[in-house]
Amino acid sequence: MIRFQNVSKVFGHGPATVSALTDVSFSLDKAEFAVLSGGSGAGKTTLLRLLYRDEVPSEGEIEVDGVDVVGLRLRQIPALRRSIGIVFQDAKLLAGRTVYDNLAFVLRVLGTPRRAITPLAFASLKAVGLSGRAQAYPHQLSQGEAQRASLARALVKSPALLVADEPTGNLDDDMADEILDVIRDIWLQGTTVLLATHQARVVAQLKRRTLRLERGRLEKDEC
Repeated sequence: MIRFQNVSKVFGHGPATVSALTDVSFSLDKAEFAVLSGGSGAGKTTLLRLLYRDEVPSEGEIEVDGVDVVGLRLRQIPALRRSIGIVFQDAKLLAGRTVYDNLAFVLRVLGTPRRAITPLAFASLKAVGLSGRAQAYPHQLSQGEAQRASLARALVKSPALLVADEPTGNLDDDMADEILDVIRDIWLQGTTVLLATHQARVVAQLKRRTLRLERGRLEKDEC
């Protein structure tokens, strides 16, 4: 599902050059769940942004489900992102729309037939335990509910790959556990998951394959 081969990413030029990733190689099989760990500045977010073509590597090859991500033309990038569900530390919900409308908006952008939008949106909300909050606005949600809504929005596309960047970073332990349970359930349904976190507690709790970045280098890859 994912293949990184000798990937490096450098920002800036000359004396201001910053090396965010250096010679990173790994692969992830379909339906695999892996944790991308490392402290602040380790390169986790840069790696994820390369994955969904928000950045381009300075060197190396990247494939997602057989697609050459580096070689994509601009008009081809939306198709790549349609196959990837993305969840951030900040839920990034559209503030002026209800939870339901946040999901429906994604489906309309994807060209989903009108009659299918409501059933698909509510199926995603049910999967994350948020059916009863469909008409709530983001400011009416707890942090845990907002993150569930963000997960539902990612799931509504039926993505082959779920990428989660610090999804529990703003949550207390109880809320974090709930979100991890939801993500685990998504994986058990056959979705490939790559979850980035700096929290040792999350790494220990998930007990999945762990890719550890340190200063932009992949220092460990262990189960």
